[in-house]
Amino acid sequence: MTDAIEATGRNSLGRSGTPALAGFRLAVGVLQGAALWWLYRSTRSGDYDRATVEHLSWPANVPELFGPLAMILVMVPVLLLAGAGRMRVRTLVLWIIGATAFLALLGWHGVAAQSISEFGPRSRPPFLPWPMPLFAAAALFIGHHLILPADLERKWIAAFPTYFDTAWKAGVQLALSVGFTVAFWILLHLGAALFRVIGLEFLKDLINESWFSIPVTTLMFAVAVHLTDVRDGLIRGVRSVALMLLSWLLLLMTVLAAGFLAALPFTGLQGLWDTGSATALVLSAAAALIILINTAYQDGREDNLPPRVLQWAVRVAAVLLTPLVILAFWGLALRIGQHGLTPDRIIALACAIVGAAYAGGYGFAALLPLTRKTTDWMQPLERTNVLTAGLAILVIFALFSPIADPARLSVADQVARLERGAVKPDQFDFRFLRFESGKAGEAALERLTRSPDPLISAPARAMKAQTNRWDARDDLPPAKGVFEVVPSSAPLPDDFTGIVKSDSESGRVCAVKGRCVVSVTDLNGDGETEVLLATASALQLWVRENGEWRPEGLWTPPYCYGTRRERPDPREVLRNDTLQTAPPKWPSLSFGGGRPTGLQPDSFCTPVVDN
Repeated sequence: MTDAIEATGRNSLGRSGTPALAGFRLAVGVLQGAALWWLYRSTRSGDYDRATVEHLSWPANVPELFGPLAMILVMVPVLLLAGAGRMRVRTLVLWIIGATAFLALLGWHGVAAQSISEFGPRSRPPFLPWPMPLFAAAALFIGHHLILPADLERKWIAAFPTYFDTAWKAGVQLALSVGFTVAFWILLHLGAALFRVIGLEFLKDLINESWFSIPVTTLMFAVAVHLTDVRDGLIRGVRSVALMLLSWLLLLMTVLAAGFLAALPFTGLQGLWDTGSATALVLSAAAALIILINTAYQDGREDNLPPRVLQWAVRVAAVLLTPLVILAFWGLALRIGQHGLTPDRIIALACAIVGAAYAGGYGFAALLPLTRKTTDWMQPLERTNVLTAGLAILVIFALFSPIADPARLSVADQVARLERGAVKPDQFDFRFLRFESGKAGEAALERLTRSPDPLISAPARAMKAQTNRWDARDDLPPAKGVFEVVPSSAPLPDDFTGIVKSDSESGRVCAVKGRCVVSVTDLNGDGETEVLLATASALQLWVRENGEWRPEGLWTPPYCYGTRRERPDPREVLRNDTLQTAPPKWPSLSFGGGRPTGLQPDSFCTPVVDN
């Protein structure tokens, strides 16, 4: 591999440490900073706090141009810094052109598919839908470290140790470069503070100038990349230490994952589904196992074999990936069957597909006959890593391009569910179409306004008339919460909704079983029914006025810091029927005829005294 690197250096911009390479990287850093400052300046036109797209200057006033430009000018120079001196010039140029086209397409589609409306979440630069930029950066990192090893070895498919060496070295280099840049700014702010002490404000004023701060940041990052590239042995040493430490965490993660899976037959899956984030949890666990498996396996060469206990941990962890991915697919199938497709579920499904590829390849490697040579242990893992890296790039490209746009697929599925009666009109999320699914949602909403069913067309027209996404939540029908009623013999009023928010599924406080416990009572003895609603942190009083329920106030359990006494859980208090009323020792006071306020005690509880 060393010979390949030296051969590449003779056909690139120069070997590490040469003045030509240093000058090129510094020039890239300065030019990137100047370009980003130019983009930033175009967003500062007029009163930015209230500005819409029309009030910005070019190119910020053309979202379909600004979004791709922002991604290209942030990410492509980093590829130049990483590829210079390592790739042949021809390869680097072709790769930069391909990466630019990739980012341009994803950025353009991400912006063009949206409805850039006033006060929308992405109505201001860079107009990019989250998490597309994060996935795009991941795709470029993967692509770069598929192309670089192939170029080093002059092969379409390089040897796995070269993939391992370049990718993990780049990861450490990136982390150190970011850390260097952050440290530079910490010291700069420290220096500004010192000068301010003696009455000199020039450094503070300079730091606050965008024409200085943006180019200096990119320049310092370029300097850090070059310095870490010059000290190649140091980077490899840091990487070795990091991999060694992380590899031993595989033991812990394997035990935790195995314990979790072993407990499921006894606890059942309902608790996992009730979290509302089962798929994200198990996919995160699978991702952690995949990363830690690779830290233990490293490049697979005999001189990097881990201890026997880690070899067995790798095999066990590789097998555990399959049930975790199966659980992810199961949870997704249940949620999609109940509530249909959403952009988040489509992205999760894509991640599960990539996870399934890892699980299949790693499981096959782990279950090979154990009589194979020691140096061949888990060898199919290498092929799995390379092939799945390519699959991940394809999946990301499909997700954030017109091929499998999550918003478009979600809109089609949700509207189909409405039209075939799988979801009732009063439970349908019209706000998702108006404000959260871009132009595809707006087109579908327009079509629903012409529906012959008035139960569909009326709320569709009302939602279409909304111009502010944040005002829309009050016009939606209240969502039903999942309340545990105690005692069960006292039924909850049918019209009670509690603190369930109808703006989005993630914002529903009482949408998951077990979060909210309620008790119907007449707390003040006035003959009117009130509802006590208990969450993990407070007890809230709800009263009915003019036929509508509203929150009157809440009580927070006392807590003593620095003692052994734990804060009571209001839900358990209601369940155990241990709630008691107590007359106030001191009266409430009204200031100037306002609402009476009770006395807030200095000490909320009596400290526990050790014997």
